[in-house]
Amino acid sequence: MFASPRTVSEVMTQTVVALGRDATFKLIVETMEQWKVSALPVLEGEHRVVGVVSEADLLPKEEFRDSDPTTYDEVRRLSDIAKAGAVTAGDLMTSPAVCVHADATVAQAARIMAERRVKRLPVTDAEGALCGIVSRCDLLKVFLRTDREIADEVRREVVRPLFPGEPSVTVAVDDGVVTLGGQVLEPALIRVASRLARAVEGVVDVHSELAAPASAP
Repeated sequence: MFASPRTVSEVMTQTVVALGRDATFKLIVETMEQWKVSALPVLEGEHRVVGVVSEADLLPKEEFRDSDPTTYDEVRRLSDIAKAGAVTAGDLMTSPAVCVHADATVAQAARIMAERRVKRLPVTDAEGALCGIVSRCDLLKVFLRTDREIADEVRREVVRPLFPGEPSVTVAVDDGVVTLGGQVLEPALIRVASRLARAVEGVVDVHSELAAPASAP
């Protein structure tokens, strides 16, 4: 059936820099600078992800460097105060890590990022071992599909199954925007066609100019 949806394994970055629990504060900063990343998975055992250490986890050390926490901070920011005194990845990391499975769809990964307010997700296999990392930028790769690829999929997976034998139905794609045109015998399928076309990955928007023949009820 559908060539979509694409899975996380198709868009993720497979080369991942990770650290162990005992990695020092300075090593974490040096690794981030060397690899130009803002977060690193923390592993233990058989490459199992136990947490993620990010720039946000490191900043409290600088924030509280020359001042004592206020009463408000002591009540509301206990975690940050603890991280200000931490020196290893195991104490600095955010745990448990928010991960996504390699076979999850790109849409599912996007929802997890939005709901958990994170910019990237470690990707794990069926055994929970790290196999990649996926970022917001990776998820947007689906919009790099060409207009021709999108049009071919809409014709193949939407138009032909819904409107067999109705050659008047047309598909045009411009900058990812799909326009469906022509007359169809089943008016009830017009909304269905728009919904299915919108679900094709890489589609930015759908304009429907489908219409029923004037004689249709």
